[in-house]
Amino acid sequence: MRPVRERVLKVTFNADVHAGLQWNFRPQQSEIYVVPGETALAFYKAKNPTDKPIIGISTYNVVPFEAGQYFNKIQCFCFEEQWLNPHEEVDMPVFFYIDPEFAEDPKMAKVDSITLSYTFFEAKEGQHLPLPGYQ
Repeated sequence: MRPVRERVLKVTFNADVHAGLQWNFRPQQSEIYVVPGETALAFYKAKNPTDKPIIGISTYNVVPFEAGQYFNKIQCFCFEEQWLNPHEEVDMPVFFYIDPEFAEDPKMAKVDSITLSYTFFEAKEGQHLPLPGYQ
């Protein structure tokens, strides 16, 4: 994989929490600049401000939607239960890259900003979140 140095992209980060989950959740950086074919590391922070342990699980999306096929997460906290004890705060890394083919796709020619957005939900026993792109 060779980085495409002449194609700089801004990746912005968003964090949401479902109304039923009493967590604080936010990206630790609002944006970073990357080039296709180069790995990048970003962090989110989650805190359980309550007096009881809570298990959360997250989903993600990429905007614009068409860029999602080029957004590859190497390591991520999504779709895995995250247990936070009372008043515990944790850093959650996201290790990713934009596929170099992004730079060759004519539909991506005017795309210079991508948003990675996570939403955390409280995990309930027996609840399963659908994986994106699969039925």
